[in-house]
Amino acid sequence: MEKMIKGLERKNLSPELFEPSKATIVMDAGIATEDNIKWLRKNRYPYIVVSRKHHREFNEDDAVVVKQDNDCTVKVQKVIDSENDEVLLYCHSTKREKKEQAINDGFTMRFEEAISQLEAGLHKKGCLKKYDKVLEKIGRLKQRYSKAAKHYKIEVSKNEQSGNAVKILWTRQTPANTKDSLPGVYCLRTTHTELDEAALWHTYTMLTDLEAVFRSLKSELGMRPVFHQITKRVTGHLFISVLAYHLVHSIRYRLKKAEINSNWSDLKKQLTGQNRVTISMQCRNDNVVHIRKSTRPESRQQKIYSALGLYSLPGRTIKTTIQKTNKSSAITKILKN
Repeated sequence: MEKMIKGLERKNLSPELFEPSKATIVMDAGIATEDNIKWLRKNRYPYIVVSRKHHREFNEDDAVVVKQDNDCTVKVQKVIDSENDEVLLYCHSTKREKKEQAINDGFTMRFEEAISQLEAGLHKKGCLKKYDKVLEKIGRLKQRYSKAAKHYKIEVSKNEQSGNAVKILWTRQTPANTKDSLPGVYCLRTTHTELDEAALWHTYTMLTDLEAVFRSLKSELGMRPVFHQITKRVTGHLFISVLAYHLVHSIRYRLKKAEINSNWSDLKKQLTGQNRVTISMQCRNDNVVHIRKSTRPESRQQKIYSALGLYSLPGRTIKTTIQKTNKSSAITKILKN
């Protein structure tokens, strides 16, 4: 990270953009290590990063709504961390909560089913009963379903005479103020104590928008994987990727001025209904006519075209007529060649 930021400082055409008092570094949890944050503090860079700490909290009464639509509602609670001179931003997303809850429920259901089958087998002929083997099996289940197993306390009763396990009891104990007890809640850390909740959250979501665009470019445009091995070719490949992102950003900026705030993937979905089609017709004289043209845009597509100042029927209409040929002469020609 240090090398990257210093490289941007050297190559930037506008040095004032990367003055420590102005540039804000936005990072996800992957590179928001304590060492990197210490370096940012030492060099006086303000930052907004995803917290790696396990502690979570969220109070509905102290939270404010920063996003609300049909699919998702995001509420944010601002907490001052005077010890580290930071602001902790606890964000709750209803969409994220549904996703995390579905994943957790899936792991929990499979883990409980496995434990139930093991417990039922203690009372059936031919099933696993030896105490040590049962403990070993439970250990393997904990390893397999580690996300769910960490919330359970499991007790195995043993018959001292036979050496067999006779009962398995399990109770769920989810620790409070954690990611597991508060699904859909994540935490941001920032040195911007002067900004409000909405400004902080929208600044961070710029990173997620950028990641979503690059994810699209890497799939549809084939920007990834990079198969080049020569440095200048790799550099050119990355330059094209960054150039494509700037084009996307320019398009979205113009659309936002027209109050169209859809992200890049949604814009692609809205435009998928319009296509270039080819119509083929057989004439009475056996000639074949091909007509290629664009379909008419729907209202949502027309709104996007108008905001960008584009013609709504891209590509001209092309008419091609294939005349009937004499089969015998055609065969003769093939034979001559």
